[in-house]
Amino acid sequence: MKKILLVEDDKQISEMLHLHFNAPAYHLTSCEKGKQAVVLATTEKYDLIILDIMLPDISGWEVLKQLRMKECGTPVIMLTSLGEEADKVQGLELGADDYITKPFSILELMARTKALLRRTEQSKPEDPDTPEEIRFKDIHIDKVKRKATIRNERLDLTPKEFDLLYLLASNPGKSFSRFELLELIWGFAFEGYEHTVTAHINRLRIKIEPDLSKPEYILTSWGIGYRFSE
Repeated sequence: MKKILLVEDDKQISEMLHLHFNAPAYHLTSCEKGKQAVVLATTEKYDLIILDIMLPDISGWEVLKQLRMKECGTPVIMLTSLGEEADKVQGLELGADDYITKPFSILELMARTKALLRRTEQSKPEDPDTPEEIRFKDIHIDKVKRKATIRNERLDLTPKEFDLLYLLASNPGKSFSRFELLELIWGFAFEGYEHTVTAHINRLRIKIEPDLSKPEYILTSWGIGYRFSE
């Protein structure tokens, strides 16, 4: 049974989702406020969070930001307003895994839920061809602990930032396009959202590069994308 946390203050939507996400496949827990969602998501184990942006206390953006800061890597589907492109982009850049616009089809939401849960399950087995630890200059990356340090200080990385850093560092010298990174790290590839990758690369560089004007670790492959230093 998959445990899902629904953060939604619209009672009609909440009731509808409770009817569809039922046992034995799912167990749905719902709450209406963002602060309560942060507590639940960081004290209980959930397989997925469905998170609305407009909440009565703090926004869904703030909920997502706090969860990622607390190293909560639970997959998140954001519920966004119809046509608000900026909402989708912001959600992806903050660490959301997918989004769906209101009003939405319940069948589409369930299909996206199943797809995201399936991707999460498929990503769990360890790839024997990738190293468990990577050391390069001042950086140390521990794949098992999902921990990265620089000069023995732990880096404060979101789950997507860690995945991005590990992927690049485990393939030194290999150039990845933004489109490829979007597909490999986020699990989907939508044209026009490559700047989500750029935003994550910029944040990673701020955290690890001693001189942003002369990157030592994450390099730009002009006309292609990015690569990790050899």
